[in-house]
Amino acid sequence: MTDFALDKPGKSRRPDLLAYATLSLISAFCAVPFFWVLLASLDGNAQLFLSWPREWTLNNYVRVFAEEDGARWVFNSLFVVGSATLLVMVLAGLGGYALSRTRAWWKQPFLYAILLIRVLPPTALVVPLYKILLTLNNIEGNLVRIFVGGDTARAIMRWIGFIDGYLGLILVLATMQLPLALWIMKTFFDGLPRDYEEAAVMDGATMLQRIRRVLIPLALPGLAAAGLFAFISAWGDFLLPLILLSSPELQTLPLGLFRAFLRVNTIDYGFLAALAFIYLMPAVIAFGFARRFLVQTFSGGVKG
Repeated sequence: MTDFALDKPGKSRRPDLLAYATLSLISAFCAVPFFWVLLASLDGNAQLFLSWPREWTLNNYVRVFAEEDGARWVFNSLFVVGSATLLVMVLAGLGGYALSRTRAWWKQPFLYAILLIRVLPPTALVVPLYKILLTLNNIEGNLVRIFVGGDTARAIMRWIGFIDGYLGLILVLATMQLPLALWIMKTFFDGLPRDYEEAAVMDGATMLQRIRRVLIPLALPGLAAAGLFAFISAWGDFLLPLILLSSPELQTLPLGLFRAFLRVNTIDYGFLAALAFIYLMPAVIAFGFARRFLVQTFSGGVKG
């Protein structure tokens, strides 16, 4: 009995070491492309293959903002994706709470129906989506031109236009990310006890007070998880900005990276690597901020 107790830790340590070794190899394999991007962005003579830089320089990053519209690309991407993520979090929080607390017969069919947006590939939706947005954009443009004209109307349409405007892209990106966020928030609210809400009702709290002081603090882990998935997915979207945007001043980072790759005869790997590294940093930073909430969400929500 004593021998068995002494041998047990040694036996369990071997599978753990094997698992950690396998995970380390997989992690190293996945990290190589990111390591190459970082090295190439700091290399004054970057090449296609991974190599240690002979000349360390930040000139590639300077060129992104000095010679190209890097600042505009970053602003457009952060504004569009950030707005879409905020919209998704608000709608998913309200919708997830309603779907969790209601017992209507249509709840399950509705939840499965909205997943069709995620099942259908975006390429299958491009033509009808563009036609609908173009019709709405023409109606909206005619209304705007009634009150203002010329360059003022065009400047306004850049913000509220459905085609070649911020608003249309924000709404489309939010629509694409909302189904998954609704499922996350609905599942999260299912795990929250109703005792907190009932206690707030007994204390005489209004609906707005319950939302602000009870539901929002409790729902922060779920909202962070839903917002993280929405942000990363929308941040990496290339097709929708390519279809819906045509003005150079509205280009996002994926379009800037794509068009910078196309308009040169000789590929400048250092410049493209610097642009790619700038492109991946917001997603990494967002994950770093939301990681703690993400762990809480998928480990059981609220405890205690």
